Order: sequence, then C-alpha cells, then structure tokens
Amino acid sequence: MTRLWYAIGVLLLLAGLFHLGVLVVEGGPWDGPVSFRKPFTFGISFGLSVLTMTWVAQYVRTRRRGLLVGAFAVASAYEVLMITVQAWRGVPSHFNMSTTVDSLIARSLAIGGGVLIAVGIVMTIAAFRRNPDVPPSMNLAVRAGFGTLLAALVFGGVMIARGMVEVFSGNQDLAYTVAASVKPAHAIFMHGVLLLPALAVLPLEEAVRLRLVRLATWTYVGIAGIVAALAVAGIEPVSPSIASILAAGAVSGLGIGALSLRRIRS
Repeated sequence: MTRLWYAIGVLLLLAGLFHLGVLVVEGGPWDGPVSFRKPFTFGISFGLSVLTMTWVAQYVRTRRRGLLVGAFAVASAYEVLMITVQAWRGVPSHFNMSTTVDSLIARSLAIGGGVLIAVGIVMTIAAFRRNPDVPPSMNLAVRAGFGTLLAALVFGGVMIARGMVEVFSGNQDLAYTVAASVKPAHAIFMHGVLLLPALAVLPLEEAVRLRLVRLATWTYVGIAGIVAALAVAGIEPVSPSIASILAAGAVSGLGIGALSLRRIRS
C-alpha cells in the first residue's frame, strides 16, 4: 500500500500545480474564501504532507502504521477534493452553510480535519516509543517533527472551531477573517516533519547529524513560535495567505533541499 500513498501524494502535488496554472490563466482573487489559490496551496501542502508521512512513518514503532498512514492520505485527498470542487463551483469550501450541499461539504471537511488531528496525535505518541533500530539523530528528528506537525494540526483545528463559532452566531463573513488570522501559525509548523528528518539523513557522521538536528529543532521551534505568537496577536506584516505560503514554502523548501543534497552526495 505504500506505493498507493506515495501516488496519492504525487497526485495532490500535481493537482495543486495545475490549479496554480488555472489561477494564472483565469485570473481572479488571490485572497478570500473563493479563489483557485485554495486548491493550489492545499494540494501542494497536503501532497507534501502525505509523501512525508509515508516516508517518516517507517521510523515510528507502531503496529498500525499502514492504517494510520492510509487514513492520513485518504483524509488529505478528500480535503483537497472537496476544496477543489467548491473552488470550481465558485463558492467557499469552509464555513459555508448556505445550502444543504454546501453545509454537508463544510461539515465533512471539519470531520476530515478531525481525522488528521487524531492521526497526528497517535503518531506523535508512537514516535516517543524507544526504537533502537533508528539512529539518535533520526529519533530526535521524528519526535520533534511529529510534535510540530501536531501543533500545526491543532492550529488548523482552532481555525475551524473559531470559524464555526462565528457561523453559528450568524457571522459567516467574519468566520473567514477570524479563521484566516492564524493561518501563518498553522503553515509554519506543518512541514517540520519533513525538514528535521531530512537533516537526519544527510551524509554526515552521526554525532554531527545529532548536533545539527538539535540546533535545527531549537531554531525552527523558536522561529515558528514567534510567527505563531504574531499571528495569534493579530500582527500581520503581510496578509495571512501570503505569510502562510512564505512560511510553509521556506520550511518545506529547506527540507527538500536537504533531501536533494543527500541524494547528490550519496
């Protein structure tokens, strides 16, 4: 099944890139609840997350590895699919209770987010089990990576919860503003599970790798904490959508660069 999860990750990436092309060709708004930016960013982010989860899960001791990775991959694919469907329909995907169909989709997206959070919790707990078959640098990287992924998923849950409170209070337009305010916090924590394990497989001596992962972990958590604090405080140097893309792009880009360097040097 591992190949299937990798295939889903690649398809999500391709879907994201396709919708970037649609956004360029068709035009339309970048910000806001109705934009082809959403299937682009969600496709890329979830595609990377599925690929990363499939790869990194091999370093976690759990009998339910296949089930957990599969649930994460399927939930991610469903989230991107529904967001894409709503983008093509020209209506918001989240917090949209305007019709029965839109309400069902919005609620199912919230359920899908719950599945992702549940998998994140289980995998984070499993990552802290002793695994003598994995080098110390990778053990640290996996534990810290899943910890930051769980933080990202929690921020995502907060976004959904805050938005739904406004929806049920009759303030649907305000829901998008309230939820978007913590986007950067969600985004910057999302791909630490790629970055840190990528550093742990660099072609270096284990002692050097361990020091590098420790330094990277503290640096990453510190910077991510500052970004999250600014987002929670409502301080926005740039729009939340731009900030989230910059944050996620920087973290995932460093991780991909480290994996590429390892492949070149090996």
